Amino acid sequence: MADSLRILLKPCEVLAPDVPIEPAAALALLRSVCAGEDPDLVVGLSLGGFWAQKLRGRRKILVNPDFHVSRLMRTMVGEVKYLSPRRDGAESFLLTPEICDAYEALERDQFDGLTPEEVALTTGMFADRDALVHCGPEFELHYPGRRVDYPGEHLPVFPELKKYLVPLISREGY
Repeated sequence: MADSLRILLKPCEVLAPDVPIEPAAALALLRSVCAGEDPDLVVGLSLGGFWAQKLRGRRKILVNPDFHVSRLMRTMVGEVKYLSPRRDGAESFLLTPEICDAYEALERDQFDGLTPEEVALTTGMFADRDALVHCGPEFELHYPGRRVDYPGEHLPVFPELKKYLVPLISREGY
């Protein structure tokens, strides 16, 4: 998705750091990047949508966010291949029950303390044929009126990003 957005959003800079699998390290890295780079918008897909939601005070679009990633992770314990190439060259990571437990702990309080201002900063974009994640109703419960649906599957392809995400970015004033 980052490569597609680099093309679609030229001349904007698109940052896509390699996020560690350990949740505490991942959240620390993302908060550090945001503090240092001060992005106008954070866009997160799937697990990235979960992370984007944790970046309070930032304008963000969550694309097919997985608010309960620990459930899926528990079915994948062991060696897991990354879905996207990483700059460090790593092709896989070791997913342990302890990592799943740490994600589950972060999931418990993810919606706590949402203010009207935070809700207004957050938009959710949900595929109508997502066979992997089904968090749209839960998003709507916590972010009423901030949900946008689009025709597609869990991982949006270039034409979907162009037709649905880019106009959403423009409409939201980014």
